[in-house]
Amino acid sequence: MPKKLLKKWIPNPESLKSHKNLRFLQKWLLRPSLWHLNRHATARAFAVGLFVAWLPIPFQMVVAATFAIMMNANIPVAVLLVWITNPITMPIMFYYAYIFGCFLLGQTSTFEQLELNWDWLISSMDQIGLPFLIGCLTLGCLSSLIGYLFIKGAWRWSVIMRLKRRKR
Repeated sequence: MPKKLLKKWIPNPESLKSHKNLRFLQKWLLRPSLWHLNRHATARAFAVGLFVAWLPIPFQMVVAATFAIMMNANIPVAVLLVWITNPITMPIMFYYAYIFGCFLLGQTSTFEQLELNWDWLISSMDQIGLPFLIGCLTLGCLSSLIGYLFIKGAWRWSVIMRLKRRKR
């Protein structure tokens, strides 16, 4: 795994200790297991980050950090992965989540005209709400599982390749 690359981007837990706004969280944030890059913590962080990325809620980074603490996952990796849903990718991801939710529920798409504004979204939520949420939760669970298994497998393959090179 690109452990050296990830370590460059991860904040130092000691810098968080001195941050005045995070002092009340020190007993949770300063657990060393939340900052180590190992196979288990990173795989759990991928699962958390990819799941939360599909949730259509504000403050996804806070939710990802909370879940990472609860699951003993790497906090920075989980929070970084939430940025998969950014202002550019969010409309596309959530549109396909709605389409997937309609497919799962055996429904057809109920709106003829798609508008990207709050008034339209709120007025049509009774039509698109359930398929949208089902699609988001299902895709969140699927991507979480796939991400977890991929990281576990890729990390194991990386270790095996490193051992083979060392034997040569």
